[in-house]
Amino acid sequence: MTFETIIYQKKGGVGRITLNRPEAMNAITSYMLSELTIAVGEAGKDADVQVVAITGAGRAFCAGVDLKSLGAKKLERGKVGDILDIPARDLIQAIRTAPKPVVALVNGFCFTGAMELMLACDIVLAAEDAKIGDTHAKWGLRPTWGMTARLPRRVGFLKAKEMSFTAEAVTGREAERIGLINRAVPAERLEETFQELARSIMANSRESVAAYKSLYNTNERMSLDMSLELEFESEFDISDTGERLGQFRK
Repeated sequence: MTFETIIYQKKGGVGRITLNRPEAMNAITSYMLSELTIAVGEAGKDADVQVVAITGAGRAFCAGVDLKSLGAKKLERGKVGDILDIPARDLIQAIRTAPKPVVALVNGFCFTGAMELMLACDIVLAAEDAKIGDTHAKWGLRPTWGMTARLPRRVGFLKAKEMSFTAEAVTGREAERIGLINRAVPAERLEETFQELARSIMANSRESVAAYKSLYNTNERMSLDMSLELEFESEFDISDTGERLGQFRK
């Protein structure tokens, strides 16, 4: 299948999905989310694929939601709306239920919605100088893709609050230190490190690895689902979204 906003390649047991809007720092659109979901689904069902990798073209993993693509759309109470929320949650569900490990290769900027997708992956490798951050509050937005459920489970509630309240990014090196990602390496060694990891995974029983993924995610969901539902169903009066996003409508 030919994609417009991503590239899907298969080689040596790896299904590689590359976000391919480098001119927009791979910013997320509804269409991209749908294409990503299809690609993850294809890789998950392909008997020749044992590990799935998600990365970005150019200098960014992904800059987050393409706010310009929303145009004049009115954002209610800080939400981006179903046009993005529904396909985003479909993608996250595809990543979590794929019977293969999904590895995020964070090669550069990774902000907000992209960070939520990163958090849904099974393993995260990043360049040491990558920038990772939650900027919802900067734009008068609130998360609806799982940030408040997954981020504190990764780094603890204190650090999660600091990251979200300040909207400040951390480097890949700092992300490894606080447990946000598995490993940070020099940018030029990111691919080499991934290949070593993929070989280590593929040397083991694919059925055993699939069972582990299912068990880990099931155990996590025992308390995670309620947090996800709380985040999605809660309503807040956020009045300055339009003002803060005004620059993207000029």
